Amino acid sequence: MERVSSVGSTNDLVAARARAGEPEGLVVVADFQEAGRGRRDRTWVAPPGSALLSSYLLSPPLSVEERHWALVAVALSARAALNSYGAVDLKWPNDLLVGEKKLGGLLAQVVEESVVVGLGLNVRRPDSGLVGATSVEESWGVVVSRDELLENVLDELGPRRELLNSVAGRDAVREEYRGALATLGRRVRCQLDVGVVTGLARDVDERGCLLVEGDEGMRTVAAADVVHLRGEES
Repeated sequence: MERVSSVGSTNDLVAARARAGEPEGLVVVADFQEAGRGRRDRTWVAPPGSALLSSYLLSPPLSVEERHWALVAVALSARAALNSYGAVDLKWPNDLLVGEKKLGGLLAQVVEESVVVGLGLNVRRPDSGLVGATSVEESWGVVVSRDELLENVLDELGPRRELLNSVAGRDAVREEYRGALATLGRRVRCQLDVGVVTGLARDVDERGCLLVEGDEGMRTVAAADVVHLRGEES
């Protein structure tokens, strides 16, 4: 594990190291990211020291279509590490939730034969507050160090990474993912690059895509911004 005080993006740093030949297993954690990103290149900035900002270099034997499972393995590991404080759900494709509030998020990028997975978790309440989000401190009144939380995530990640090596193991990860997804069984609105899909989130397929049942039948959603709809929004 390597720590940096400030970096543009931990994902960019790990990706550059991967292109230079760094083997699987590199973990970089930062106190502050100057150019942290979320989905669709949105800016994601946390005050220094308020969040666990980390990236993981994984090289599981996955096809291009299956590489979402590397992100899932990290997401499930973070959820398991947090469950000692309270209940955490996942929102497809890459958020960690407490209730309907966002506790953290993930971002993955493929670098040659590897996957770089970035994880950001809000640990303490920043002075400015969080809009539509929460933190470990805010949710459960727990003061936890980022180092302790990182060690717990890594402890949980080890066995899940091993599961990615086999079809049976990936099936086990998929089953855990299904049980963790607050999205399944909910009516959702999926904003695609072109168009919108609205319907009931039924399942995730063998690639981790979301299966949404709408008026026109079942749709497979590979990438989208997803909103969990309330009754009046359906």
